Amino acid sequence: MSETPSESPAPRGSDIARQALEAARAAAKANGKAVGHGRASVVRRRRTRTWSSARPDDRDPQALGALAASLAKSRGWSAKVDEGTVLGRWKSVVGSDIAAHAQPTTLRDGVLAVTAESTAWATQLRLMQSQILGRIAAAVGHGVVTSLRITGPAAPSWRKGERHVSGRGPRDTYG
Repeated sequence: MSETPSESPAPRGSDIARQALEAARAAAKANGKAVGHGRASVVRRRRTRTWSSARPDDRDPQALGALAASLAKSRGWSAKVDEGTVLGRWKSVVGSDIAAHAQPTTLRDGVLAVTAESTAWATQLRLMQSQILGRIAAAVGHGVVTSLRITGPAAPSWRKGERHVSGRGPRDTYG
């Protein structure tokens, strides 16, 4: 049988796809977004066909630290990484002089606990507290460490054994 001029042939797969694409473009244009047109699609097309140029782009090798930082930021781990930086890189954050005489012990809720090797160094660190906080803020950012709790070395305990007598303890030990 031959087709009559009033009957149109059934649409093929490519015709259906073309119509769907035109409908999507019209809908995107109505929303103010261009689909498949403009500089973005040309750049995408050009990027897949050319080699990397002298300028850096996202296809070039990336530094491991930059990739780790972007991963930590995207996962919400940045605060923990900053806290770990303060504790792990203490010597480079505060300097070798301070790091030789004081060690960080804990960091909770923005309060960094630092133990000095002597009471003299604990006093010195308390006087330098604003400078130390400034160095920490420069290294890891503001708000990670808000205050310092500086303590001296632990005093020796006179409490020996399981049984002891409560009271004031030994008096004339050194005389």
